[in-house]
Amino acid sequence: MDGNGTTTTTIDPHLVAPDDDRVRESTAPDVLHRLDQEMLDRVRHLAGGAATPEGRTALSQRIDALEREWDIERVLEANAGTLALLGTLKALRRGRGWLLVPLVVTAFLIQHALQGWCPPMVLLRRLGLRSRQEIEVERWALKLLRGDADHLPTGGATDDRVAAVLAAVGR
Repeated sequence: MDGNGTTTTTIDPHLVAPDDDRVRESTAPDVLHRLDQEMLDRVRHLAGGAATPEGRTALSQRIDALEREWDIERVLEANAGTLALLGTLKALRRGRGWLLVPLVVTAFLIQHALQGWCPPMVLLRRLGLRSRQEIEVERWALKLLRGDADHLPTGGATDDRVAAVLAAVGR
């Protein structure tokens, strides 16, 4: 139990996202722990009712929400594009000094592309934005709890099993 009286479970970071998730590599350990714990708590809560029709509905609603959730990369790109456009428009109307905004924004994008990190990521991660891989881990955990893989064959011809798995992933 933690200081708030809730049970916390330490989870293996490899279960949350693969080693090659550059967003996770650039995130402070305390933020990673909080994001991982929040995901684990959501999955645990939904798993408790997975056997009931209401529970399966809640699982489906959360899966739908995860499919619409913006990952940190998308937020960075949308914000960078918006700031660069606004800075350029301001420069056209108010003076060349505003060109500093798109210059800084594009420098951050280049840094992010090369290193997998840029200064705005620190704030965005603290605000709870997750990588696409982190979102996908939660989504697939909930799909498995909902029983989406129960119909898949466990025996038979390899080609048939592969076809069934690929068909299931394509949904």
